[in-house]
Amino acid sequence: MDPPLASLLRAQTFLHSLVDALGSPLNVLLPEVVAENAARFRAVYRRHHLSGRVYFAHKANRSSALVRRLAAEDAAVGVDVASLAELRHALGCGVTGDRIMATGPKDAEFLWLAARVGATVNLDSPGELEHLADLVRRHGLGRVAVLARLSGFESAAGRGATGTRLLSRRSRFGTPLGEARELLSALERHADAVDLTGVAYHLDTTGVEEKARALEQCVLFMDECRERQLAPRAVDIGGGFGVGYVADAEEWERWTTALSEAVLGVRPPLTWRGHGYGLRNEGGTVRGTAALYPAHRPTAGPGYLDELLSLPAPVLGRPAATLLLEHLHDLHIEPGRALVDQCGLTLARVLDVRPAGEGSGHHLVRLGMNAGDMSLEEHGVLVDPVLLPRGGPAEDEDAHEPVGVYLAGNLCLEADLITRRLVHLPRLPRAGDVLAFANTAGYAMDFHAHHAQRQPLARTVAVEPDGDSWRWCPDEDYWPITHPGGTTA
Repeated sequence: MDPPLASLLRAQTFLHSLVDALGSPLNVLLPEVVAENAARFRAVYRRHHLSGRVYFAHKANRSSALVRRLAAEDAAVGVDVASLAELRHALGCGVTGDRIMATGPKDAEFLWLAARVGATVNLDSPGELEHLADLVRRHGLGRVAVLARLSGFESAAGRGATGTRLLSRRSRFGTPLGEARELLSALERHADAVDLTGVAYHLDTTGVEEKARALEQCVLFMDECRERQLAPRAVDIGGGFGVGYVADAEEWERWTTALSEAVLGVRPPLTWRGHGYGLRNEGGTVRGTAALYPAHRPTAGPGYLDELLSLPAPVLGRPAATLLLEHLHDLHIEPGRALVDQCGLTLARVLDVRPAGEGSGHHLVRLGMNAGDMSLEEHGVLVDPVLLPRGGPAEDEDAHEPVGVYLAGNLCLEADLITRRLVHLPRLPRAGDVLAFANTAGYAMDFHAHHAQRQPLARTVAVEPDGDSWRWCPDEDYWPITHPGGTTA
């Protein structure tokens, strides 16, 4: 945890007062941090002498405060929206249409509003192109800037210098590269309705080599576009820059090794009822693949982008940044998780503590939240919560030993576990204590939130430092021209 998130967690009295006033669970956001993260990505652009735009992947978080804070940045920062509601939200937060990228599957209403406000449309398929062109003509709209999203790069990558086939992860989004010539013909046919401004891809992988290979293929494809008198000028490489959730690589390696040993039965279980996170014991051998996010990332976020741009392309042999510069191409990116790194935390009140049973010596801690409110594990992210004792440290705190607990939610479901693994805390929590889950702004604090059993959804607040204290306001009341509390900045 970096400041100011680490500083906020030390303000235990303030955080308890927020939970007392607004309930459990509660999401707490630091809007200024998202602007700082955008600046770090922009610094990588400057280092490589590149231009282009950083689009925040809105789906990572539902917050208004984060989008409004980015709206206050210059035109080099935009928002990637993947639904009609996200598009309307971004516009309502002050993001102008020319700074919006519309991605994902799109219905007619989404396409019409995107075209009407001047957003760039990232075409997911030839069918979307036909639909968009028809809308433009029927409603008398101006030409729409579009990107052609590609996939299936292995079909064109061939084999590397060692003879190894250069494979790429398949995606259900985008037009396979082998079918892209038909897409080009359609773009030529609809040139009165759309303007091809770039080429895009999005690969669901942490493999930097795969992404460098896809970037190179996009550059080569744009050469073919120019031969057809089309003039794309940007490559959009999507997101997937990642976050480092755990600072210590050895700590992460020790835990994953211990998980394998527990699956084999050579050490005590680490998880609720032997859950293996995708691993299983077959005749004394560990099989399967751990469905876990790589919690320790030696390079992530802006550092990952820098590594990608510095990596030599597999065919042309020059760094990706050099290829973009040589062709005078802009670079667009769509970070989600990486742009909200260190931007927030989720608080949950301890409701009940009881023995876990079966002679394990462990305890089950029930929280005022459910797995939909804080879905780190749903995305394979394992992060220990921070214990915030009620009223500060107890007098006998030093007499307590660290304890292993399982964290359960407030739904009447056996599967409602906040953590399916044993979590170690400095002492056994008490009812009224608060557990703080750090760095949950990316895909965790509200991505799966729901009203199951009429349990309340987490409220969200925006906070900022105020001398030796903190100020806050409801997320929907935050504007970058006012301080939390309503005073004009």
